Amino acid sequence: MELHNQLKALADKIHQLKDKIETEESTKHAFVLPFINILGYDTFNPTEVVPEFTADLGLKKGEKVDYAIFQNGNPILIVECKNWREDLNVHNSQLFRYFHVTKTRFSLLTNGIEYRFYTDLEEPNKMDEKPFLEFDITTVKENMVIEIAKFHKSNFDVDSIVDNASSLKYTREIKRLISEELIIPSHDFVRLFANKAYSGRLTERVMEEFKELVQKAFNQTISEKVNDRLNAAINKEAEKQQEDNVETQEPESKIITTEEEMEGFRIVVAILRRKLPVSRIIHRDTQSYFGILLDDNNRKPLCRLHLNGGNKYLGVFDDKKNETREPIQSIDDIYKFEDALLKTVDNYL
Repeated sequence: MELHNQLKALADKIHQLKDKIETEESTKHAFVLPFINILGYDTFNPTEVVPEFTADLGLKKGEKVDYAIFQNGNPILIVECKNWREDLNVHNSQLFRYFHVTKTRFSLLTNGIEYRFYTDLEEPNKMDEKPFLEFDITTVKENMVIEIAKFHKSNFDVDSIVDNASSLKYTREIKRLISEELIIPSHDFVRLFANKAYSGRLTERVMEEFKELVQKAFNQTISEKVNDRLNAAINKEAEKQQEDNVETQEPESKIITTEEEMEGFRIVVAILRRKLPVSRIIHRDTQSYFGILLDDNNRKPLCRLHLNGGNKYLGVFDDKKNETREPIQSIDDIYKFEDALLKTVDNYL
């Protein structure tokens, strides 16, 4: 939760400042270094975050990557930064060259807004062409925060991240392909369903007709699934409210609140006001019992008075809201159960 809040704060800062940021250096200092700090690395410690890290390429000396993050004396992540206005698609080749001359398993290409993390899933010590983790920090979602947290200094584990990287990478790629097929179904995609649904010969005309049918069927299926889930949630809430109404609504004409019940209520208030403001202790009379609630919430019973039958009882509740009826001779006996009543309050605080 703290990491999510920190990323949100940085996103707000980016929205406020980006139009005033003109250079790559300004992007680094305003956007990228704060992100590295959020990951728990000290950007002022040159043994932990090394700027202008040397990555010599064969005979080509003096090549430098913008930052290298170290842990226990070894580089764990190299970072190449670009101006926030630049398209990252034209810059991954530069990072690709740096990757194989360092000992790190991870590299990051960023313009301070878009972040792309790479590793070497397909060939050892050779950076994959596609990132396994990619996000826009201004629209980062909760599930993505979980993945970002794995790069935090306190959580960083190479094997754990690499093991998960394959799943992340290919799941993201499959989702992208599904999205493309939903917008413009490919010939193979249409043929897959046409073969199963149509018994005749798949002519060009039939395929063209099925292209529209497949697209329509998938969009309708997704809409129906979404509506089903929404309706299920709405119906569940309606049932819950109905149950509450059935539980709490009593025919007013049959409910008579006695002075004895009100006197018992005043005794309970006198006991519970040590831990609760009086305004939070509410009584609600029913045909079966005289209920005393916290915040007028039927799911937070404090106790119940059963005074209208032949025998009198005080109903007290445990931490699982199970009621135990304790026999009392008179309402003054309520004072004997002071500890049980105060313990019930503790269950809600």
